[in-house]
Amino acid sequence: MKDKKDKKYTMETHLIYGRAFTEKWDYNHHVVPPISSSTTFRLDSVERGAKGFSEFGNTCFLPDGEKPIYIYDRLGEPNKEILEENLALAEMGETAVTFATGMGAISAIFGVLTQSGDEIICHKTLYGCTFSLLNNWYPRYNIGVKKIDMTNLENLKNSITDKTRVVYFESPSNPNLEIIDITAVTNFVKEVNSKRDEKSQIKVAVDNTFATPFCQRPISLGVDFVIHSLTKNIGGFGTDMGGVIICPKKYRDVFMLYRKDFGAVLGSKSAWTIVVYGLTSLPLRLQKEIKSAGKVAEFLSNHPAISYVNYPGLPSFKFHELAKKQMIDYEGNFAPGNMLYFGIKGKDPEEGKANGKKIMDFIAENSYTITLAVSLGHIRTLVEHPGSMTHSMIPAEEQLRDGIDPAGIRMSVGLENPDDIITDLSEALSIIG
Repeated sequence: MKDKKDKKYTMETHLIYGRAFTEKWDYNHHVVPPISSSTTFRLDSVERGAKGFSEFGNTCFLPDGEKPIYIYDRLGEPNKEILEENLALAEMGETAVTFATGMGAISAIFGVLTQSGDEIICHKTLYGCTFSLLNNWYPRYNIGVKKIDMTNLENLKNSITDKTRVVYFESPSNPNLEIIDITAVTNFVKEVNSKRDEKSQIKVAVDNTFATPFCQRPISLGVDFVIHSLTKNIGGFGTDMGGVIICPKKYRDVFMLYRKDFGAVLGSKSAWTIVVYGLTSLPLRLQKEIKSAGKVAEFLSNHPAISYVNYPGLPSFKFHELAKKQMIDYEGNFAPGNMLYFGIKGKDPEEGKANGKKIMDFIAENSYTITLAVSLGHIRTLVEHPGSMTHSMIPAEEQLRDGIDPAGIRMSVGLENPDDIITDLSEALSIIG
């Protein structure tokens, strides 16, 4: 290609363009992918630009191995697509589409799979913003939402109607770690779908953020779509927001179109950070955090100020046996994750809630290894009070009905020495006797 570094241009211009055409930008031979920081991409010709636009949204018709024509960051760029390839591999799915946030990915699931007149069935306990999305916005579109206790499959069997298009849940759920039998749900939906035409098929979508693909891969259990907040364990360091949908290849184009039009595009620099630091270190971080979480859970379960501990790794946990069946790492080992949910004792729920507030205020002021903060999956141990923080948009009476204890505390165990975490917990719990 002709070198356009011409003497007729000033140095001011050369400092912007340099050698505008170079073969040195090579993604195949870098040990670490370079950061792609361009929002728009140079085109060799109008024909190439036209070809790029015609191929976008029609990739299912392209031969395997076809090099993408990058045009504009909102349509696609190298860092996002490298990350998407790796996330699909991590979840053992066919393809992945990233989004600016986890909520961007969740919004895309419902936006693509439903239309006016349809119905969504979801588990009663959901992340607060997912609850808000379904409760505040979808009624405007005449899309019905049924919240049921999906830990009992009979409730799902009794709730399916001709209008049902999506069955959606988290497992483990946020914040109380209820676990849904994924295989039982997908087998039942498959049975229902066998009597329906293609247009009326029900899709199963699972938010796998709490478990991560290291601990659980729902696609292998029959799920159609898996969602993650990349901000959490996959990102791992609390520096970048992101979301992803892992799905069958035939859905990639429609999710890309939705992302383009609604604008929830993951930034290229965030994609680079997650692919280089977050995803690559996920197994190492989770192995350490799972061991620590087990030790912390054991300590809490034996403490006189604690009324209960929900942790999939505890034999006393209601869903322990189910967790052992489906929360499995890549080597086939039980992987109960790094999330805990526990209750503080009190004479009644209000006293329990007040005691929980005291403990967390003490932690915020005095603890070295535990941080009072929302989010999860950080290298630091984080605690929060769902009832008044992440799930506060859910009315108090609904919180109780949905299993969100006013005295409940959510903990995301990080990379600290577990003995140090326990030291800080002991001091905090001592203030209520």
